Amino acid sequence: MAEAVTWSTLRTEAAARLRDAGVPSPDADARWLVAAAAPDVDGPVGERALAYFDAMLARRRSGEPLQYVLGSWGFRSLDLLVDRRVLIPRPETEVVAGVAIEELRALGGGTAVDLGTGSGAIALAIATEVPAASVWAVDRSSLALEVARANLAGIGRPGARVRIAEGDWFDALPAELRGQLQVVVANPPYVAEDDVLPAEVRDWEPHGALIAGPSGIEDLDRIVEEAPAWLDRPGALVVECAPHQTEVVASLAEAAGFDEVEVGLDLSARPRFVLCRLMGA
Repeated sequence: MAEAVTWSTLRTEAAARLRDAGVPSPDADARWLVAAAAPDVDGPVGERALAYFDAMLARRRSGEPLQYVLGSWGFRSLDLLVDRRVLIPRPETEVVAGVAIEELRALGGGTAVDLGTGSGAIALAIATEVPAASVWAVDRSSLALEVARANLAGIGRPGARVRIAEGDWFDALPAELRGQLQVVVANPPYVAEDDVLPAEVRDWEPHGALIAGPSGIEDLDRIVEEAPAWLDRPGALVVECAPHQTEVVASLAEAAGFDEVEVGLDLSARPRFVLCRLMGA
């Protein structure tokens, strides 16, 4: 009688097949796939679970990012729906969200806006972690906002303090919010048109959320320039950008009239975001 297949065996075989396909983290990815398919990793391998596992493995071997294959990914305390309509949430952006959260807490709460919300990651993290916050989640992609709405429905009571708006940066907001915001946070497109991207990013993630224009600074420039008119005093802007862009963005913030400008580091100690503050009158 043939020995029954086990999840342990499938994980080992999957890691080998992923390695052969050139996947950069085959062992870790195989563990994720087994965890997603197996109700009990020590239990029997059912036909439906095996078919689901095989389908996920084929997608990953084709180069599709693990996060899209799984259909969800963690961001701070949240488990978010993610698919090709939105960027994959990244640890660098978790750091940016944390800075925005601390700034809002220091101001005693208030109204925060997440520009380019995508999956809703930053906006929903703020709503979940700052009970005194009201949050606007803005994106110009209707497809991205479908994902954000699905994630909003999953966070429970904090979701009552989140509003979603479709539009181009600050243009999406009602005029009465002008001069009333405590914190603006953005992870906008900041890739230049001729920048070389990894294949998993270039071939799978939405280009509109990645490519800013010829220089890569176009959206950052606009956000920094327009933010002071929308912020209260005191108020803060936090923007994510590429390491080589931070000094340029800091100079833009100083030119826009911000009183304090700081460049912050990500978890790999690379310059990753610019924190800009307007002080009280």
